[in-house]
Amino acid sequence: MQLAKLQKIAVAALEDIKAKDIAVLNTTKLTALFDRIIVATGDSNRQTKALARSVYDKVKEAGGDVIGIEGEESGEWVLVDLGDIVIHIMLPTVRAHYNLEELWQTVPKRTKKKVVESDTAKDADAE
Repeated sequence: MQLAKLQKIAVAALEDIKAKDIAVLNTTKLTALFDRIIVATGDSNRQTKALARSVYDKVKEAGGDVIGIEGEESGEWVLVDLGDIVIHIMLPTVRAHYNLEELWQTVPKRTKKKVVESDTAKDADAE
């Protein structure tokens, strides 16, 4: 299934069950493991489980593959793996604690180490 279609289905499934603060992050330049991360918030453990089940059902109904679901036991953080898209459905406190949006939105900048010569090295060069 095409990435754009899969993303649309997943977001719609989350919206159907009233997920809050849905964020879609493009990770193609950050990792080769997946192309998108979708992060959403549920108000309760029961809702996070229902959101994950909604995504599962809608993707399967459309002919897509669901690789797996993790975290349904507790419902605090449920992960739905669609291959090209990984969906994180969390309670508000868990989402605030792990702050995945900040983690995955920033591309680490390579820093050049500035070489500072010590006074001893300068004195040795002068001799």
